[in-house]
Amino acid sequence: MGSPVGSTRLILRLEIEKDTVSFGQIAVAINEVGGDIVAIDVNQVSKNTTIRDITVNIVDQNQTDALVEKVGSLNGVKVINVSDQTFLVHLGGKIETVPKLPIKNRDDLSRVYTPGVARICMAIHEDPLKAHSLTIKRNTIAVVSDGSAVLGLGNIGPEAAMPVMEGKAMLFKQMAGVDAFPLCLNTQDTEEIIRIVKAVAPTFGGINLEDISSPRCFEIEERLIQELDIPVFHDDQHGTAVVILAGLYNAVKIVGKPLEDCKVVVCGIGAAGIACTKMLIAAGVRNVIGVDRQGAIVRGNSYDNSAWSWYAEHTNPNGESGRLSDVIEGADVFIGLSGPRVLSVDDVKKMAKDPIVFAMANPTPEIPPEEAEPYVRVMATGRSDYPNQINNVLCFPGIFRGVLDCRASRITEEMKLAAAKAIASVVSDDELNEQYIIPSVFNQSVVEKVKEAVITAAYESGVARRRSAKEQSRTDMG
Repeated sequence: MGSPVGSTRLILRLEIEKDTVSFGQIAVAINEVGGDIVAIDVNQVSKNTTIRDITVNIVDQNQTDALVEKVGSLNGVKVINVSDQTFLVHLGGKIETVPKLPIKNRDDLSRVYTPGVARICMAIHEDPLKAHSLTIKRNTIAVVSDGSAVLGLGNIGPEAAMPVMEGKAMLFKQMAGVDAFPLCLNTQDTEEIIRIVKAVAPTFGGINLEDISSPRCFEIEERLIQELDIPVFHDDQHGTAVVILAGLYNAVKIVGKPLEDCKVVVCGIGAAGIACTKMLIAAGVRNVIGVDRQGAIVRGNSYDNSAWSWYAEHTNPNGESGRLSDVIEGADVFIGLSGPRVLSVDDVKKMAKDPIVFAMANPTPEIPPEEAEPYVRVMATGRSDYPNQINNVLCFPGIFRGVLDCRASRITEEMKLAAAKAIASVVSDDELNEQYIIPSVFNQSVVEKVKEAVITAAYESGVARRRSAKEQSRTDMG
């Protein structure tokens, strides 16, 4: 059995004097500070002492000091070392480069390096498109961040962002066979980031922008899409939007409402909120109202943020104004991309019949599911310990697998809509219910379905540069 969600697993190495203290006393001490012993290993035994490794789960990592102090205060116990398994997983980083074939002799060396590699270099020099077939470019993604908006931690810088980007690279590889490499940049200057990414682009088949703060992320992505001939995808925006839309496609089936007729309130108009709104509009939703700290975004108001100016012109067709508690009245869907506890039970009671609430703030949702449950028909969050987790992992591996396989030049709205529909389709009509509107991130059919849908949409959008199997077949037949 795994650790409880959100828990920390520690390994305490203790030197225990046999005649002074019993293991039962140690177990009681651990239990008194909320620790749960899950394993005991005898490391070394002498006549008077024993050294044991005790693995303990604690709910909150802040309990670590209290646990160590409590156990260490026992007469006859010496705390030799404390290891956090999460830290141990990260020692030396989580990814590595592995050669695809061994170099065992001089002949092997001459083919992979000099002199044989010169022929490959000249072939690419004469036809740069051959880089897609003769180098790692065909299967490699750059995961680019400046560390300015990392998870819920904020602007913590490029070094501190590396563990997240390494984890992203692991997910790319394990779930979709995509080789991804983290590039954490020591600059938050928009123009410099654009220059750096353009400069390294020849190595990669696509760019995944990650954890770059708003509104800079909009310009960085838009400029790179315009100036590069490989796909650029800001996952915090579009990955979130795709998976939310996938969940909504299934949620509205349960409540029996056409999505395009729903009144949707989006709370939190940052990068994810704007991308989510654009996806909803592309999916046919006519009435989307965006709300931020200042209240509803309304056409005619003046906004310093150019993205909000666009938002005002394309949403809220009835000009509803006021705070969240005002515009939530009669809403069919609430999508929270903001902060903890901004939605109250009274707000939910004002919504239309069979309300759908996606409370995405992490780790504390806009409304606790336990409070919302009596009044909500379908509830989703960003957390793995509640049903219906909206997780970007359902999106980005399959999307990039698809664009790499068809050598797409960019990712279109049609491709993102296709990805959302593909994710939703993994949940069959027989399986669909209020507690299961979105597949698990470990469902192995997700990547394959998203990949196929994205490839089809890429050919239909005219951005796929690799000949389809049908075109290749025609060529082969003359």
